[in-house]
Amino acid sequence: MYTILCIMTCHHFLKKNEWITNVLGLREHKVRSNPLVSVELTELRKKGIAAMITHLRLKAYGKINLALDVLGKRDNGYHDVRMIMQTVGLHDRIELYRTKEPGIRLETNLFYLPNNEQNLAYRAAALLMEEFGVKEGVSIKLKKFIPVSAGMAGGSTDAAAVLVGVNRMFDLGFTKKELMERGVKLGADVPYCIMRGTALSEGIGEILTELPAPPQCHLVIAKPQISVSTKAVYGKLRVNELAPEEHPDIDGMTEAIRNGDLDGVISRLGNVLETVTIPDHPEIARIKSMMMENGACGSLMSGSGPTVFGIYKDKELAEKACQALREADDGRLTRQVYLTEFYNRKKAR
Repeated sequence: MYTILCIMTCHHFLKKNEWITNVLGLREHKVRSNPLVSVELTELRKKGIAAMITHLRLKAYGKINLALDVLGKRDNGYHDVRMIMQTVGLHDRIELYRTKEPGIRLETNLFYLPNNEQNLAYRAAALLMEEFGVKEGVSIKLKKFIPVSAGMAGGSTDAAAVLVGVNRMFDLGFTKKELMERGVKLGADVPYCIMRGTALSEGIGEILTELPAPPQCHLVIAKPQISVSTKAVYGKLRVNELAPEEHPDIDGMTEAIRNGDLDGVISRLGNVLETVTIPDHPEIARIKSMMMENGACGSLMSGSGPTVFGIYKDKELAEKACQALREADDGRLTRQVYLTEFYNRKKAR
């Protein structure tokens, strides 16, 4: 579910089973279906609340791959994968504004990000608005914190959040499943980013099996100074040349997660894409080594890289590792270092 702050005016009739918190001093209304939604009401006329959403604030959470295996390549260029996906607390912030002027406008805090159809968040809004023939417009303000081109699904999670937000803002009525079906048109990770949590991902990434949240821990996430092209990494991967031991134990990790066995999860961390990305960028291996030397129980490259995460049971050790990574090579080894944890949806309520 999404953490959403809504500013509303009268028009759109709010459905039953929503959680509405009026932070303007008006009466609080509570309903159940979406416990992560808080709503600012600019106008409240009567019980039942006829309102139109004019402003939404959303959090778009990043992901890591606890395990990533590639089974083969399809004729259409996509790869069949088996992955254990895990949402983390690190997130981008997105604001949507409903506008009378038709069209989509996108602003970001990073000058080098596209603000047109090349941006997945823009395309996500266009996908739903064109399908429904929405006559009004939307302004999107995107503040990035998730590292860019880093194997954490930053673009996909922004697209997922915009799909959820546009659906709610214009009352399009899509279910989560229907949004996920449309999300895969934008990217293989988008359906997962709509679902969030812990999941076994198969097919090209669109076949998802929800798993229980693993035991909580501390995560150090570090991105080196480089960026990596996912397409290029998959293009260089030679699945048939991988040794059996280079394939992670996906089934074993799934069982460890179901059993609440964090040590079992850590012992099965694995990513076949490391065989491509690390030889080209040895700084990734160095970051992994530094994490282990500074108390990590396990460390792995996420996705196609270059971001690396380390799992820590001790927060103090994790904090010291963050500092060591930030200072390494006089600050030249890493571009971004964060301390976070697994995103647990129940906890987020």
